Amino acid sequence: MDATQTVPAHGDTLIATVMASVRQRMTSRSLTPGMRLPSIRALAASMGVSKSTVVEAYERLAAEGVIRSRPGSGFYVAAPMAPLSLSDIGPRLDREVDPLWISRQSLDAGDTMLKPGCGWLPASWMPHEALRRNLRSLSRTTDATLVDYGTPLGLRPLRELLARRMGRHNIAAGPEQIMLTESGTQAIDLICRYMLEAGDTVLVDDPCYFNFHALLRAHRAKVVSVPYSPDGPDIGQLATVLEEHRPRLYLTNSGIHNPTGASLSPVTAHRLLKLAEQHDLIIVEDDIFADFELTPAPRLAAFDGLERVIAIGSFSKTLSASLRCGYIAAKPEWIEGLVDLRIATSFGGSHFAEALVLALLTDGGYRKHLEGLRTKLARAMAETAARLEAVGIMPWLMPQAGMLLWCRLPQGTDAGKVARHALAEGIVLAPGNAFSLSQTAHGFMRFNVAQSGDERIYRMLRTALKSA
Repeated sequence: MDATQTVPAHGDTLIATVMASVRQRMTSRSLTPGMRLPSIRALAASMGVSKSTVVEAYERLAAEGVIRSRPGSGFYVAAPMAPLSLSDIGPRLDREVDPLWISRQSLDAGDTMLKPGCGWLPASWMPHEALRRNLRSLSRTTDATLVDYGTPLGLRPLRELLARRMGRHNIAAGPEQIMLTESGTQAIDLICRYMLEAGDTVLVDDPCYFNFHALLRAHRAKVVSVPYSPDGPDIGQLATVLEEHRPRLYLTNSGIHNPTGASLSPVTAHRLLKLAEQHDLIIVEDDIFADFELTPAPRLAAFDGLERVIAIGSFSKTLSASLRCGYIAAKPEWIEGLVDLRIATSFGGSHFAEALVLALLTDGGYRKHLEGLRTKLARAMAETAARLEAVGIMPWLMPQAGMLLWCRLPQGTDAGKVARHALAEGIVLAPGNAFSLSQTAHGFMRFNVAQSGDERIYRMLRTALKSA
């Protein structure tokens, strides 16, 4: 070592740690401009360092202009608000089980990568000819359809059609109770903006769709979870969580649950709604897989009459993920507020996308397309389950329909390690803890049966499980 070089003293390392902690809180917006920092005594106690270490860390941050001192009052944030970084909010997760990372891997994957961990159908399964036919037809329609903003509620004929479709699930929603959105994700985002303040508590299933975690993180919500059973949320645990945490919202699926493929039972639905009424809980029911069902499962929105349940959905799974169109169904006063919020955040909808979805849904070929999809998915479900069982991976349950298969790995196997091994071989998997707030699903994996037909997946799994 050069004689002029110095090694940081232990005290300097501790000071740097305290400084990094303060900066991280600013990045995650736990500390915003003008806010008072923890007292020297409080921060020293919480971080297990001396008060002199905190004093020096604060002095150095003040010298950098990040914070400022007010004599007799303490230290305050002085720097401008840092850009929001979702990866800095909440616990640090290994990348192979980080929801944002898994989504990016699936979306960025080219044609050479296999994606049994993604949540959509192969492009070859989608209705290409119907899309092209209706695109040609729309290209000859009025100029307004091609270039104008959509109306605040969305295209009325499409809302009327959605009202009739929801009626088949015994959900009574008139066209004025339905607002179109750009996607199911935007629907949840708008509801969170409308219903939540930063720090509000939101309930999710454990496991649940992993993007719920990421989206709620963006809204600075406190997230709690309840275990999910083959019949729906564990009602005993749910009652305890509601009593202890008083969540404002509950995000869930009723028809085909993501990731488990389970369906809500009528008994669980009634008990859930009774608890929701007792604890003033608002339920957001994501019904994105509705068209895959063979026998419709109970809907909370039907039992509740859209009093405290908000129903959402989209068409990305059955028509096209590139065709961005979803919807929200709720009681009129909530729709009124959501419309104002939609105008404020995205102004108008896509008149063209809404018109194309309407044309596709009323095309005589859509019913045949769905019948074909259900048949192919049922065959793929049976084949994938059998091939996974042959390598020692067992389904948690056999779903009545859909594309998702929630599986238990052999005893002692860590799904994150298997996912890391798979990614090195060009295969994107979805390990269990990505879906689990409690991080208790390390022995599970979600498979998309429509994306699991390639033999390379099973060769990789055999190798990964042997080395795990």
